Amino acid sequence: MPDMFPHKPINIIYTGVAGTGKTYRLLQIAKEYTDYLPKTNYEDLLVQLLQELSWREVVCLIFLEFQSRKQDLVKVPELVNHEFYIAKASLNARDNHLRNTAWAVLQTHSPTDSKTVVSKNRASQAYFDKDHSGAWYLLPDSLTLLEDLSQQLAEFQQAQRDCHKSQDHHFSQQRFSMVSFHQAYGYEEFVEGIRPVMTTSHSHKDSHIQANNMPAQMSYAIQEGAFLKLCQRAANDPEQRYAVLIDEINRANVSRVFGELLSLIEPDKRAGMQNAMTVNLAYSGRPFSLPANVDIYATMNTQDHSLAPLDMALRRRFRFVDCPPQPELLPIISLSTEAQTDDAVETIDLSKLLMGLNTRITQVLGSEAQLGHAFLWSVSTLEQLQIALCEQVIPQLAQAAGGQVVVLQYIFKDEPQPLSAQFIQDHQALIDHGASHHMDSQNNNAAQHPMFSGHNAFLTQSMTTGNYRINTDLITKTGEFAKPFVYQRLYD
Repeated sequence: MPDMFPHKPINIIYTGVAGTGKTYRLLQIAKEYTDYLPKTNYEDLLVQLLQELSWREVVCLIFLEFQSRKQDLVKVPELVNHEFYIAKASLNARDNHLRNTAWAVLQTHSPTDSKTVVSKNRASQAYFDKDHSGAWYLLPDSLTLLEDLSQQLAEFQQAQRDCHKSQDHHFSQQRFSMVSFHQAYGYEEFVEGIRPVMTTSHSHKDSHIQANNMPAQMSYAIQEGAFLKLCQRAANDPEQRYAVLIDEINRANVSRVFGELLSLIEPDKRAGMQNAMTVNLAYSGRPFSLPANVDIYATMNTQDHSLAPLDMALRRRFRFVDCPPQPELLPIISLSTEAQTDDAVETIDLSKLLMGLNTRITQVLGSEAQLGHAFLWSVSTLEQLQIALCEQVIPQLAQAAGGQVVVLQYIFKDEPQPLSAQFIQDHQALIDHGASHHMDSQNNNAAQHPMFSGHNAFLTQSMTTGNYRINTDLITKTGEFAKPFVYQRLYD
């Protein structure tokens, strides 16, 4: 059986250590699944909104629009004079019997137990009812059925506001959904689940209903998750490609999150493909096939060993793309010093610095403990470099090394250096040299340094952790750490 879709589904997981731009890749991919529409006017927006809707959907849309303006009760003249109704009639080349069409829609989709509506022809699903004053309203139970229509209305209203702001505005339409997995994330958020719904109750006995006095009631309904909503959009738009973007996929139990959909991810199991599969969803029980025009991209931090491991079943369903550190993207910091000559400019090459650190990190902690280039991405001054080292780089490495002073000092090439020039100082060595009281005083001074205003609690904990200390001169940009050489020694 030949494939119905020449473009095979893409399943990719970007893997790598922290700070290698994996999430940034997802953001760039999102742009590929975004349509930038040319400037439009209000009439074009109306056509886009209404042309595919039935009369029943248009009437529902009008009620939702009135509700957005805090009006729940609608009379038939208000309905047929609404701009949506008039625009739909124009699209259908209708100019007569419009009131009869409205009455027919309202009565056909009223409940069989209505106290105010008498109709011989009723549809299986009720949406509207009428109070004793002759005003119509949406049934609360129908609101969950109109979520897609509510979303379309919200997008239309936003586009309308944007259209008024600028005549040259280019609208964007997203064909992707981005989610972040975490330990508590589950099937109910991703696919579907039973959720509480707050509704207002209309009494048939009341002749006058005030919308703002309606009592709120809680009910439970099956609601679609982020993945299922996107798949339904993709199924209705087979000519376009859609994407699910998952950040930190291995932070959740992927088997629980995907559930029975795990069997449908493989490209040849998609709807219309050679080995297409259909499963019944866990809550609604309805049959579901994963559209072939849905691509799945995810990121995975290889350092998260303590978190739930990635299900091995995904390894044959996804391509794994390694994202290594890219130190070549980092800049060179130019420094101004009093001893500097006119012909010599002192610099710190962040690319060489990161490569040197990662070489030694790999030697003692393994490649999965390397630092990504994002740790130094925003650094452009010596002060910013010191902050990045104190607040991000050293704590990250200390956690990976279990606080072992010997390992940390090897990474920062501190062993042959005097105490004053060590990035990482051994607490015991400070005591042996009689410097403990002096260093405690330096710690207090550093914690109050204006450069770190608002971070004192963090510094107090970070400067002295276990058996190692961060050199306070590094924190205050004094002593040896005001000189570029101390950073240049990290290159090799």
